[in-house]
Amino acid sequence: MAEPDTPPVKHSNRKTLLVAFAVCLVCSLIVASAAVLLKPIQMANQSIERKRILVEIADLMKPGLTVAQAYQQVDIFMVELSSGLVTDAFDPEKFDITKAVKDVNLSIPLQRNEDPAQIRRKPKYLPVYRVNDSAGKLKTLILPVYGYGLWSTLYGFIALQEDMRTIQGLRFHQHAETPGLGGEVDNPRWLALWKGKIAFDDHWEPRIELIKGTVGTSTPDSHHKVDGLSGATLTTHGVTQLLNFWLGKEGFGPYLIRLREERERS
Repeated sequence: MAEPDTPPVKHSNRKTLLVAFAVCLVCSLIVASAAVLLKPIQMANQSIERKRILVEIADLMKPGLTVAQAYQQVDIFMVELSSGLVTDAFDPEKFDITKAVKDVNLSIPLQRNEDPAQIRRKPKYLPVYRVNDSAGKLKTLILPVYGYGLWSTLYGFIALQEDMRTIQGLRFHQHAETPGLGGEVDNPRWLALWKGKIAFDDHWEPRIELIKGTVGTSTPDSHHKVDGLSGATLTTHGVTQLLNFWLGKEGFGPYLIRLREERERS
């Protein structure tokens, strides 16, 4: 006896789409939940990394000290950029630059001709970090700096010695530049080139710059120049621009003038 034909299986496109949607929804919820749960940990790690860079650039890390212990030697306070005055209106430890520039009450727009760092908006306030010697006099001044490179905004710190002219060091704690090219801003050998360079000319105008190639003893004004990043012209230009912006009148210039005047009176 012939067996009855088996009816063909009908596949439902609607059912397939519903299953796919459900899987995507569950995955999205898992990823979103992980991001929310991990954010406090990420923020804490970023804070620790910034503190580590600060104490290292200020040469405070000594044998037997933890980062937290070394960081206790750093005084941090907020400065109003336009006036150079110290303010207690904000907690410097909790101040977030990325949030400040999105707040119309905490930042101002920049015209293209006054924005070489390509940041578009400038915070009205920024934290500064000061390390004093045993006599209470300025030993190291650390300023936050940032600006656009090739692919990303570079966030970092520049440290000045007690004369507020000589560079103690430069470090970046956040960027997304190309590894091996613009990413060489993290290379210890390149970072070591900054110590002892002079950030300002005789009239206290920002003068530091990265050049194409290598700075030699015969390079004119070599004390104002640092080797550029090989194969990373735009990142090199970006670092020069962001440093001169933040050291100038639109950045920490008014604050640096006040510090120099205080030193002359003392």
